[in-house]
Amino acid sequence: MFLTDLESMAILKQGQSRSINWENRKGEKGRGGMASGPLGPSRKGSPCIPLIKAGETVTLAEIEGPAVIQHIWMTVTGQVSPANRYILRDLVLRMYWEEEDAPSVESPLGDFFCCGFGVACQVNSLPVAVNPTRGFNCYFPMPFRKKARITLENQCDEDIPAFFYQIDYYLKPTLPEECGYFHALWRRERITEKKRDYVILDHVKGRGQYVGTYLALTALERYWYGEGEIKFYLDGDKEYPTICGTGTEDYFGGAWSFATQENGRTVENTYCTPFLGYPYYSVRDTEIHNDYHTDDQLPQRGFYRWHIMDPILFQKDLRVTIQQIGVSHGGLFERQDDVASVAYWYQTEPHEPFGPLMERKDRWPR
Repeated sequence: MFLTDLESMAILKQGQSRSINWENRKGEKGRGGMASGPLGPSRKGSPCIPLIKAGETVTLAEIEGPAVIQHIWMTVTGQVSPANRYILRDLVLRMYWEEEDAPSVESPLGDFFCCGFGVACQVNSLPVAVNPTRGFNCYFPMPFRKKARITLENQCDEDIPAFFYQIDYYLKPTLPEECGYFHALWRRERITEKKRDYVILDHVKGRGQYVGTYLALTALERYWYGEGEIKFYLDGDKEYPTICGTGTEDYFGGAWSFATQENGRTVENTYCTPFLGYPYYSVRDTEIHNDYHTDDQLPQRGFYRWHIMDPILFQKDLRVTIQQIGVSHGGLFERQDDVASVAYWYQTEPHEPFGPLMERKDRWPR
């Protein structure tokens, strides 16, 4: 892994630091801050993409390798109209490695940064941080040997008046032979099927390691929803997985429904830690749009789990699922919910192409 401890910061790396934004789109040496603005030359002349038209795909970066992307920061205008209220699900982030036609990363912008449901929330974890307001940061290392391309597609009905971003990387003389490529994939089932596990990831072929899960769950039934077990099918597993957890809240590092009793009421506790978190609960949503009724909103919850200290290793193939099982006064029961997810992993290339991305309005929260 490229993540290191603090002591290793004293060890000098071989390479050259570079950065891409809209002003220096190729990350060229000595060519940052050259654009002229209202304050004159080299005074904040082109800090953002001034317009992304409806339906347009813009290339945020094209980088010649070998190199390692170290940090990505993005934000989109906070002014959203009713037509663009789910802008974080309408903007689609894609990444391509080594001139492949099929993306290795494909996700709505918000979900990639652990902000599902079209709502930004604060996330304080090691590889992903979301800060006030809509400051999206990613620290997953993304090595490549020849070329990287990052794009953003605006699937909104309206133009986006401003999009800010910065991609920090370093040119590296060579990459280790065992270096894998970063991948991320978003999925959703608006209504899961009873007794059929939701598939977070499948059709992964080759050698690699699974490093994270983001889960955006909307409860469609009453009572506790989180008895479903996460399963990892490794290297030819068929009916039964090699790794099977003990429950949803257990997988995300919590316990006992994340709940405490306060004045006779059951209160769910959100939390963020470096590797596990429950950053979003819709009952505590502070980003309310006054032009819509909110009294009929279904309970929405967002979770993340990073397998940075405990990556799931596979040599030939990988499949990841989660059960939809709840519990009530009558005991365990099979349930149906609205589940979306992002899987994060590294693997050798080429990868199996992803299926078609769900249509824009079908991605919107219920």
